[in-house]
This record gives sequence, structure tokens and C-alpha cells, in this order.
Amino acid sequence: MAPLDDGDWRAIATSLLGGVLTLALIALLGTPLAQRLAAPRPPGWRGKAIGIVEAMVLLPMLTPTLAMGIVLAATFGPNTALGAAAQHLGLRLTNSFPAFLLAGVYAALPVYVVGARAALAEVPSALTDVARTLGDRPGRLFFRITLPLAGRGIAAALALAWVRAVGEFGVVLIIAYYPQGLPVRLWVDFQEAGLPAVFPLVLAFLALALPLPLALGLRARR
Repeated sequence: MAPLDDGDWRAIATSLLGGVLTLALIALLGTPLAQRLAAPRPPGWRGKAIGIVEAMVLLPMLTPTLAMGIVLAATFGPNTALGAAAQHLGLRLTNSFPAFLLAGVYAALPVYVVGARAALAEVPSALTDVARTLGDRPGRLFFRITLPLAGRGIAAALALAWVRAVGEFGVVLIIAYYPQGLPVRLWVDFQEAGLPAVFPLVLAFLALALPLPLALGLRARR
């Protein structure tokens, strides 16, 4: 087995930093969204709007990852309106670290939202209703009651999102080939040097991807 080279170490650093930032963005964006989707759907146009949002969240889970990457490239590429506007602000959304984050969030956010929504929906509404009548504000209510009760499910959802973000290949291959993360680097090493050469990087990938979900899974069993 060949030792890890500089490109391999850069891929490890990219996936580690990108995975942590992606998970933070997913938690910040996905938790309020999951909480809204877990609430009873209101009647009328508001309920229909929430249904459309829910379908858009589920869409990346039902789409082949290469197709997802093509959709992102067609939306945020340099020749698109959004891509050109981002470049005007100094933000390139293809083959860049921001593109790497975009790919990770797009691929892993639905996984988190689905899991977190299920956990939040299990919180008894009677408890939150009593706290609300006692004057608890929504933010205080969430951190004092909802989050502790749904914590195990949310932790499991975060673990799944971490694995998806760090291990995503198809979307990253299309929109963020550079900087190379671990999955793309594994593919490049395999193409250039064959199967035996990728074993050290596979071990590095497992060492990066597995500890968080294992730790959260063990904590959830306590």
C-alpha cells in the first residue's frame, strides 16, 4: 500500500473542514425548517405552500446524485444569472470551496430535515402548549422542552447528514471537482493507481466519517 501523498492529505483537510461547516449550516437552516414541517399544516394557501417546500426538500433524496450535480451546475454555474451575480460579489459557486459547501448542504440537508422532522413531531404538543400558556417564548420553549425531548432523534439525523455530506460523490464531482474532497480523491487515485493504492485513503475516510455517527448512536442509546 502506498502512503498518503500531499493530494490525499489536502483531500482529508477539505472533507474535514467542509464537513464541519456543512453540518453547522445544515443544523442552522434545517432545524427551523424541520420544526415548521413537523407542525400541523394550516389550511388554505399556506398549507399548500408548506407542501411545496416539503416536496422541494425531498426532491434531492429522490434524484440521482449526478443529476443533482447537473441541476446545481445549471443553476449556479458561471454562465447563469445566479452564478454571475455571485461572481460579481466575489463568490464562485463552481470548482471552489463555497461550491463544495453548496454541494454538501444540497445533498445532506434533506436527510437531516426528514430525520429531525420525525423527531420533532414526536414531542407531545400538550407539553409545549402548557409552556406557552405559562409565558414561554418560542425560542425559550424550543431549547427548554422541544430540543431535550427530540434530542436523540435530532442527533441521529445529524449523524446521517454528516455521513452524507462527507461521502457525497456525484454532486461534488459535477459542481466542485476542485478542491478535491475524499470521495473524488478516492476516485482519482483509483483511476490512476488501481485498487491497492486507495486502501490507505479508504481507511482515512472511515476514520473521518464514522466516529461522529458512532458516538451519537451510543449516546442515543443511553
